[in-house]
Amino acid sequence: MTGLTIQVRGERLRLLADKAVYWPARRTLIIADLHLGKAMHFRLSGIAAPAAVEQRNLDRLDRLMQRWRPAEVLLLGDLFHSRHNASWESFAAFRALYADVVFTLISGNHDILDPERYHQAGITCAPFLLRGPFHFTHHPSPQAGHHNIAGHVHPGIRLAGKARQHLTLPCYWFGASAAVLPAFGTFTGLHMVRPVPGDRILAITGDHVFRCSTEA
Repeated sequence: MTGLTIQVRGERLRLLADKAVYWPARRTLIIADLHLGKAMHFRLSGIAAPAAVEQRNLDRLDRLMQRWRPAEVLLLGDLFHSRHNASWESFAAFRALYADVVFTLISGNHDILDPERYHQAGITCAPFLLRGPFHFTHHPSPQAGHHNIAGHVHPGIRLAGKARQHLTLPCYWFGASAAVLPAFGTFTGLHMVRPVPGDRILAITGDHVFRCSTEA
């Protein structure tokens, strides 16, 4: 899959079509809102949900690991959707395949598992992370002096064509002092963003990331 490189506070970030960011200077893969276990959580509640979605998400993550060989995976919250279910064991087995990679979780509102499960899986948890020019959080939380990068919102953009066609796509949303990443998990919805002049909206369609707003 292709991507697009942008500059933020003097740092190069590679925005990938697989809804993840690679930060080459730190060899860090940044992902928000996997919501693993969500489909199984729905099925256990008697709600029909696609069983294969969990494995597809792990397969996508595995391809990213193989392609970029990160030293760290930074998870911006909502790694696991709700209470423990069998999907956690699948993720723990996947994580064990990359024992030499640091996994850091910025805790989100859905990350309610027993802390010991994260510890046993080799995942370090933190409420936020300051690194270089960036302030990483789950909920968007702009902070003076840093560029906030967050998840939680599941941003989307609605594009209109000349013949009244409309297309809704997931997107990256970069403002002057904060950014919101798209949800990595496929079993998630979209929240339509309201960009202001100067914001950078980078939409994702198929294997491509493309700019769809004027940059300041």
